[in-house]
Amino acid sequence: MNCERCNELIPEGESYNHRGKTFCEDCYIGALQPPKTCDVAAVHSAKTHRENLGLKGTEGLTKLQKDIYTYIKDQGKATKQELTDYFKMPIWELDNQFAILRHCELVKGQKEGNNIYLVCF
Repeated sequence: MNCERCNELIPEGESYNHRGKTFCEDCYIGALQPPKTCDVAAVHSAKTHRENLGLKGTEGLTKLQKDIYTYIKDQGKATKQELTDYFKMPIWELDNQFAILRHCELVKGQKEGNNIYLVCF
């Protein structure tokens, strides 16, 4: 059986049901506790950890996180829909990556009119 969120094969007996869907363990946890982008403790922790390691800018990020940051920086701003279309990823995965970039104070949300854009700090 495959996870209905990430489509990975779930070993027998290791599936979790949530709201009528079958998930692997990672996706189940993600569904129950999605990342919070505006989390003061997470921002403090990420900044302190990165400072202690001497990391600046996009140093220490995954390739995907760097690519998302670069896309937003090059475009000036982007909607979540633009990013999910460009990177061909589900919205939940973008939300996970955005939370990390937000905690590192590299990307934030900004409302313009009726639209919300992701922009660089």
